[in-house]
Amino acid sequence: MNILITGATGFLGSIIYDHLNNQDNQITTLGRLNGHVKCALDKSVPRFNQPFDLVIHSAGKAHSVPTSEKEKAAFFKVNVEGTSNLLFGLEQINILPKSFVFISSVAVYGKESGLAINEAEKLSASDAYGLSKIKGEEIVLEWCKNRGVICTILRLPLIAGPNPPGNLGSMIKAIHKGYYFNIDRGRSKKSVVLAKDVAYIILKAAQVGGVFNLTDGYHPSFKELSKVIAEQLNKKLPRNISGGLAKTFARIGDMIGNKAPINSEKLKKITSDLTFDDSKARKLLGWSSTSVLKGFKIK
Repeated sequence: MNILITGATGFLGSIIYDHLNNQDNQITTLGRLNGHVKCALDKSVPRFNQPFDLVIHSAGKAHSVPTSEKEKAAFFKVNVEGTSNLLFGLEQINILPKSFVFISSVAVYGKESGLAINEAEKLSASDAYGLSKIKGEEIVLEWCKNRGVICTILRLPLIAGPNPPGNLGSMIKAIHKGYYFNIDRGRSKKSVVLAKDVAYIILKAAQVGGVFNLTDGYHPSFKELSKVIAEQLNKKLPRNISGGLAKTFARIGDMIGNKAPINSEKLKKITSDLTFDDSKARKLLGWSSTSVLKGFKIK
């Protein structure tokens, strides 16, 4: 199978590449500086010299909180215009792909709390990242529908794997340096998924098509996740800050502004359960995931 992977040097993209490259596939990668096809999708349209059976669009902008209108616009430049440029580039090939997989995020739901949120939930994101992913999904869905291409959208929560970026990477660093604390005994649960499990289901998902949440099915608490990380780092288990003390720090953070490590908004997110339902993927794809507590290797 001829497969195009964008973002193949990124965290998730590299794991997808390694998995598919070990099979009987011909892989073409697209990246800004590295790849068989070099192209900054947010700035230009890629040129391809061959058709593909499957396209996996893993490239995108994430893992940052915009502090200016320019930084907000960057999410749309990469996640929306970049997607449009990729699709336009594919149209220049005589033969369109049979399947297109778009790596999206549960951020499209715009939820800060909730349990077992499924794919039928209204897309209510109001932040730049979530809104850009919604628009990216819309573009891909319409393009595939109008051209008879099987469309698969994978909405992913926090992704666990070796040397992860974003919030999970920051958590590992904080535990390693000894300044990570669980708040209110770390009881709140969050959906997480192993990157390798996402890689394993890609081909099946591409054949079936549809919109799917993917999780590990267990939804670990902060306490459980921090324990797994601390044990791998040979560090003591993180200490706990009571809910009352955390609220005091959060109020101080409200007065300091965005640079504060904690404020009332951040505290609410940390101490609220936020889990997603992946029963649709389990039924239609045969999705069988590994608990992050058992399968997560930080390096």
